[in-house]
Amino acid sequence: MTAIGGAGREPGAMAPVAPIPPWRRCIANVATALAILVRPPRIHPRLPWVSLRQLAVATAITVVVLVLGMAFIDTPLSHAAQRLPRWVISFFNNITDYGKSGWFLWPIGIVFLLLAALPPVLPRFAQGVLAAIMVRVGFLFTAIALPGLFVTTVKRMIGRARPPVTGGSNPFDFMPFIWRADFASFPSGHSTTAFSVLVAFGTLWPRTRTIALVYALTIAASRIIVTAHYPTDVLAGAIVGTVGALMVRRW
Repeated sequence: MTAIGGAGREPGAMAPVAPIPPWRRCIANVATALAILVRPPRIHPRLPWVSLRQLAVATAITVVVLVLGMAFIDTPLSHAAQRLPRWVISFFNNITDYGKSGWFLWPIGIVFLLLAALPPVLPRFAQGVLAAIMVRVGFLFTAIALPGLFVTTVKRMIGRARPPVTGGSNPFDFMPFIWRADFASFPSGHSTTAFSVLVAFGTLWPRTRTIALVYALTIAASRIIVTAHYPTDVLAGAIVGTVGALMVRRW
């Protein structure tokens, strides 16, 4: 009898396997990565990262510091930023947009998808190395994207006016749920991204921490100097970016 799948094939011979299209392989690998991300942790630490009491104390201290900053620091520093020389403001205006998350998420996301689309033709050891690289690329993307997504949503719910709305004279001007860009000042999205980048890249490459810290502080300062944010907006963004990336790292 003729073997199924083609005339003249030797009995018992395996039919050739059609190659999997790169887009299907990419989707399957991404789905596997997401499944690993949300699975229960394999290691259960004896002690939680922070206790509820520590979390409550830290939250209370943060709120007090931010409120005091709004009352005593935001207006003077905002007015001082407006009096800086034009060349200083122009310099920081040219670099402030490097705090946008797209500068990191687009390249990292593209690299992750390209790695996911690679055909499984490498030796087993090389595939293990590739998987380890994908884990780290996925961590970078998640550690930067999640804090940024959180801030993008929360800042529009809080509805704090940016300094130009009142000339920097009323840091307590809030219009919650207005969903307008000029009332999306708290927390600073650029600062959130900058400090999540600091934690994420500093986790994988400790020697980059100094450069990443300079980058984060420069972006944070630029948001105040170009009067896009009050100092407390920047501080809140730095806290969210740092804590958010640390939470992703622990997970």
